[in-house]
Amino acid sequence: MLNRRSILTVTVIVLAVFSTASKKEKKEEVVLHPVGFSLRQFHAPEPYNWRGSKDHTLSGIVWYPAESSAGETGQYIGPPDAPLFYAGRAAKDATLAPSFGKYPLIALSHGTGGSALQMAWLGTYLAARGYIVAAVNHPGNNAVTGYTTEGFIEGWERAKDISTVIGDMLDDLRFGPQIDSSHIGAAGFSFGGYTMMELAGARTDFGRILAWCDEQKSACSIPEMPDMMERFKAIKQRPEVQQALQHSGDSYRDPRIRAVFAVAPAVARAFTPESLHKINIPVEIVAGASDAIAPPADNAQYFAANIPGAKLTILPGGVGHYTFLDDCTEKGKKQLPQFCVDNPGVDREAVHKQVAEMAAEFFAQELSPTRKKR
Repeated sequence: MLNRRSILTVTVIVLAVFSTASKKEKKEEVVLHPVGFSLRQFHAPEPYNWRGSKDHTLSGIVWYPAESSAGETGQYIGPPDAPLFYAGRAAKDATLAPSFGKYPLIALSHGTGGSALQMAWLGTYLAARGYIVAAVNHPGNNAVTGYTTEGFIEGWERAKDISTVIGDMLDDLRFGPQIDSSHIGAAGFSFGGYTMMELAGARTDFGRILAWCDEQKSACSIPEMPDMMERFKAIKQRPEVQQALQHSGDSYRDPRIRAVFAVAPAVARAFTPESLHKINIPVEIVAGASDAIAPPADNAQYFAANIPGAKLTILPGGVGHYTFLDDCTEKGKKQLPQFCVDNPGVDREAVHKQVAEMAAEFFAQELSPTRKKR
C-alpha cells in the first residue's frame, strides 16, 4: 500500500504532467496556415475624394489563410531584377483555407508615402494565424500611384478609405461569406496610427496642426515631402480643398471596428485631449524609443495618456521609426539607407516578430466572442 508521502508524491507528479500537457495543448491551439494573397481594386462610392490623385482607384492587397497545399513564394517590393524590400512569403490567389467558423477581419493603414505592401510583415503574420487582412493604398499618399499635396494634408480622409475597404470586403462574393462581421479590427503604422485614432472616434483639429507647423516648421518638413506646407499654401484656396477642410473635424468613427492597434503613431497634435478621452474601444500602442520621426514623448505617450485604458509599449534601444517598414534587401540598404539601415544592435526581423505577436495577442483577446464591448 502507498503511504501518505507516496500518495503526495504521486499526486504532485500527476499534477505536473497534467500541467505540462495543458501548457503544451495551449501552445498548440494556434494553427498556422500557409498565406494566400490577392491584389485588389476596392470599390469606392462616387463621389469620392481622390485627394488630387489622377488615379481614381482604391487599390490594395488581401492576405488570408490558405489551404495547406498552397505554394508560398517570396514577395518583393521594387524592380523585379533588383527588389528593395522583402514582403514575406505568400501564394497568389490561393484557395482560402476551409474553416468551421468565420474569420476575423483586420484592415491595415500604411504610413506617409508608403504602400499597402509595406504592411506585409504584419499582414502575413496575422493571415497565417487565421485572420483575413486587407491593406489599402491611400490616394495621393502612396508610393504606388504617387504623391499629391492633398494626399498628405487631408489625412482624415484615410479613415474613409479604411471604412470603404471594410464595406467592400464584407460585400465581396469570395471573402464576404467567410468574414465574421462582429470581429473586425484595424492596425496602422505612423500616419496609419493617426488613422486608427480617427476610426476609433477622435476628431482632427486642423487648426492645431497649422499652429504646430508654424511653431515647429521642421516637424512638418517630412522626408517624403519636405515642402509640404509651402505646397499646401499654394492650393488651399481651391474649392475642392476648402470643401475637404470643412470636414476635417467630422467624426470618422467606424462602429464596425472593435479594437485598433497603432504602431509608431504620428501627428498626435491633430487631437485635443478631450477628443481622445471619448475613444471607448480597446487601443494598444507600440513605438520605438529612438523614433526621431514620431518621437514617442510627443505622440505614442500623448495618445496613451489621453485614451482611456490604452496600453503602451516603448521598445528600448535603437528601435526607430522606419524599423517598422518591411525588411530590406542588400540593394535596398545601399539605395535607401534612410529607410533600410537600422541603428546598431537592432534586428528588424526580430522587432517585426515581437510586434506582430503583440498585435495577434491583442486582437485574439479583444475580438474574442466572450469579450464584452465597452
